[in-house]
Amino acid sequence: MRSPSYSVLPARGLRAVVVLALTAGLATAVPAAQAQTPAGTAAPDRAASGTAAPALAAKPYMGWSSWSMQSSKYPGLNPDGDYSYLTEANVLKQTDAMATKLKRYGYEYVNIDAGWWRDKAWKPWFDDHGRQKADPDRFPRGMKAVADHIHAKGLKAGIYLPVGLEKEAYGEGKVPIWNAEGCTTADIVHDDLRTTNGWDSAYKIDFADPCAQKYIDSQARLFADWGYDFLKLDGVGPGSFKSGDNYDNVADVAAWQKAIATAGRPIHLELSWSLDIGHAEDWKKYSNGWRIDTDVECYCNTLATWENSVVDRWDDTPAWTRHAGPGGWNDLDALLVGNGEMDGLTKAERQSQATLWAIAKSPLFSGDDLTRLDSYGLSLLTNREVIAVNQAAAPPAKPVTPSDPQQVWAAKNPDGTYTVALFNLGDAPAAVTADWGMLGFTGKADVRDLWNRENLGSHRGGITQALPAHGSRLFTVTPRGTAVTTTGYEAESPANTLGGQASVADCTACSGERKVGNLYLGGKVTFNDVVVAKAGTYQVKVAYVSGDPRTLDVSANGGGAVRHKFASTGDWGTAATVSVPVKLKAGANTITLDSGSGYAPDVDRIDVPKSL
Repeated sequence: MRSPSYSVLPARGLRAVVVLALTAGLATAVPAAQAQTPAGTAAPDRAASGTAAPALAAKPYMGWSSWSMQSSKYPGLNPDGDYSYLTEANVLKQTDAMATKLKRYGYEYVNIDAGWWRDKAWKPWFDDHGRQKADPDRFPRGMKAVADHIHAKGLKAGIYLPVGLEKEAYGEGKVPIWNAEGCTTADIVHDDLRTTNGWDSAYKIDFADPCAQKYIDSQARLFADWGYDFLKLDGVGPGSFKSGDNYDNVADVAAWQKAIATAGRPIHLELSWSLDIGHAEDWKKYSNGWRIDTDVECYCNTLATWENSVVDRWDDTPAWTRHAGPGGWNDLDALLVGNGEMDGLTKAERQSQATLWAIAKSPLFSGDDLTRLDSYGLSLLTNREVIAVNQAAAPPAKPVTPSDPQQVWAAKNPDGTYTVALFNLGDAPAAVTADWGMLGFTGKADVRDLWNRENLGSHRGGITQALPAHGSRLFTVTPRGTAVTTTGYEAESPANTLGGQASVADCTACSGERKVGNLYLGGKVTFNDVVVAKAGTYQVKVAYVSGDPRTLDVSANGGGAVRHKFASTGDWGTAATVSVPVKLKAGANTITLDSGSGYAPDVDRIDVPKSL
């Protein structure tokens, strides 16, 4: 029997609306098949080996997810009520479309999101052991048949769960745990039935009792038996806009990794959403990917809008960049660039989203209707040169300029080339320049335009492009010049002048193990005697530390200041560097970094090119 259920609308992110409405209906939950499969190759234990898992997440995964269309109010997508898009028939249509249109480009995962075990009134189904069971109306042949169809197309199947023991699965604590003699749902949760996850829709599991691991083992084994290759574990904390002991799900994630290792099938474990960067090492240790932000969807009459919330990623991604690599990747959420009007984005915005996702090494999974891709969307999703940037064995790009409306991101590739992206995040057309000095060399470079698949020839000093509002360009830059030489100036040097509350502090991440901090409400540091041989605009590299995004007013020789926004470095123990254009005169100069009326990052040092 199905216990009285709480109806939880599964919207996540800033737009999340959680409704806990006790419903009285009872329904018969048919036990799921308990067929056993021979033990296969278990997912490698990265925690135990200390190395990345080559079989899973060696590269960012590519595929499709159902959630974007489930969550949208676009006409016709959810005809039978909210989230009703998710059905077996629709999943199979998307599977067939992916196999036909995208598989040859590397797209392989078909991921079923929230609601596969809930009817269209959001009432859940569970088997006799408290495990989610397919709603017979949404998935009449069950979840194994769907996975079989996906596999028959040469693709991989993904499935979804919220973290914790769902309240409706508790069954007054009397539900027996599969393959765990004497264990019931009462044994696997805390006596006070404290709640967890981003919606408080589940009871927090108490892993002090061995029965708790047995429950996770039983879920992982069920998914393996059904043939699933991917699990999205949602509402995970710290994160999902929740903090505190009740929402610390690190033990859950560790339990899932352990369960998958013995389930008999490799399963990619992806975590969601807005994960706490303070636990990045835990996410890296126990999973293959982690959502760094809120939902990209707008929960409106399109799939997304620029403001809600595609553009957020440019601010939020830099802090996470250093954590991405083989075995685990920063997940920027669904790529919504394929359908045109339904996406809710302009063509320029669609290209910019695809550009950021590619250079950040985010998983590339579409949330669009793959059966209705427009020609422009198909060109974005299937550009082999852009896909190669995402999939290549090279580091993710990061900003080399401040997080201003016009930005340059770059990554140095193992072959000595650079991946360079130009972004105009402003609401009006603007020119954006990538100065080769930002990349560490001077002179000429060959430029390849990846989106347009054309060589742009040799460019001296840099490249400038006129971009539309919210527009972008993506290049491969091959240096033909020489390395930039610079003079370094430590912020803590006694030759500098500190103002306001500014003071010197220890900093193990900084070049001289010291920095200048307390830069707020007028606090500032002035670098004296900055000497250059020739007057001109220099790309001055500013090394800084900041646990959150902050601004600095930059000026030279007492002239007018320019305010720049500096992205978070992730915490107050990590340094980052960006280049700021500063006009200097020949001879000695002063450069001032001022907090103005706000709060500024701590400053490690500046590096000034010796020549233009």
